[in-house]
Amino acid sequence: MPTWNSRGLRGSGLEEFINRTNEKYLEHGLALIQKIPTPITPVAIDKQTHRITLAYFDQKSTVDYIGAVQGIPVCFDAKECHTDTFPLQNIHEHQVVFMENFKRQGGVAFFLLYYTAREEFYYLRLAQLLSFWQRMLDGGRKSFRYKELDQDFIFKSTGGVLVPYLDALQKDLLLKD
Repeated sequence: MPTWNSRGLRGSGLEEFINRTNEKYLEHGLALIQKIPTPITPVAIDKQTHRITLAYFDQKSTVDYIGAVQGIPVCFDAKECHTDTFPLQNIHEHQVVFMENFKRQGGVAFFLLYYTAREEFYYLRLAQLLSFWQRMLDGGRKSFRYKELDQDFIFKSTGGVLVPYLDALQKDLLLKD
């Protein structure tokens, strides 16, 4: 997994892996998942390269991906973690609210975490995130540790699929909470 020196490019490698995975899922008729671009307003454009050199965000983004898996609406966000402690400040309240509302409408919402040092992915169920979130709101830890995670939702790249999250989604659907 590539590392980036720029804060603005953090997570770009992970997103590219997820994009490739989603292309494979589409090719095999398993899912239709699209990356949601963050809306921006350009402020300055380099006249020679025609590239945006300065811009601001139009609105808060909600999630990175949205779509359907075998008729089930899904949305998720992707995050990288370089240590065994994930700071909840990397998840924004408006994302949590969006995901809760998405679930109320019959969809499935989750986070895909990539633990770079371990080279492992984690499917963070919305229910588990909400327990960590509530703990933080109640004055507890503002992060969660790798050892607190449900080991059944840890996975690695396999079989030509870079981020094979559908098996974890299937487990999530069986839990019904």
